[in-house]
Amino acid sequence: MSFIPLSDRQYLESRGLHFEEVVDASQKGVILRKFQLPSGRFNTEQADILILLPSGYPDAPPDMFYLLPWIKLVQGEKYPLAADQPHQFSGQQWQRWSRHNNQWRPGVDGIWTMLKRIENALEVAA
Repeated sequence: MSFIPLSDRQYLESRGLHFEEVVDASQKGVILRKFQLPSGRFNTEQADILILLPSGYPDAPPDMFYLLPWIKLVQGEKYPLAADQPHQFSGQQWQRWSRHNNQWRPGVDGIWTMLKRIENALEVAA
């Protein structure tokens, strides 16, 4: 069952990203499988990324994002800032990245906006 808008699906497919739409109780999430992380920054090269879609999406913004496996920065072998809490989804404990979204534009933004936010958060992680 697909629940993401067609424009989101087309964007993810155009980027060549492998993704799944998963429903866990009342939560709907998009999982980006084996997402390539910035080279040399983390203790692994790939991770699955979970984006939870709130009720009312795409007019309502996704907020945080989540990773599996849990990752640490290579430098200092510590968790990135505000990325050390668990979140239960679909039987797994995901690493929550607390990055809030206050600039969402209903009717304009979509999964591409959230993905750019995630890519930026991974680049500047400290």
